[in-house]
Amino acid sequence: MHAIKYKLKKDDPVVVTTGKDKGKKSKVLKVEKKTGKLFLEDINVVKRHTKPNPMDPDGGIHEKEMPIDISNAQYYCKSCDKGVRLGVKVLESGQKQRYCKSCGEIVDKD
Repeated sequence: MHAIKYKLKKDDPVVVTTGKDKGKKSKVLKVEKKTGKLFLEDINVVKRHTKPNPMDPDGGIHEKEMPIDISNAQYYCKSCDKGVRLGVKVLESGQKQRYCKSCGEIVDKD
């Protein structure tokens, strides 16, 4: 079984396309490749009620980010000012680069 390759990576700017946070811009904190989920900064935040335990003696209500499906977020292109699809170009040197399919701007500037 082959692993699915996703074009979104950690620290990419994204915009949420569906759900309660639709239209919000954020940054990718983590990509779970096995499940196809994304953790985004301040997106899909839920309140978790915890009992006191040795790690957290006070317990209480804590907020944490829950994952969203990778299909519910798009890369946010600053020049297009919208969510866009990404493509991959292979350069003459054999190096791969991601680019915006809308305006053609190179995303990976290493």
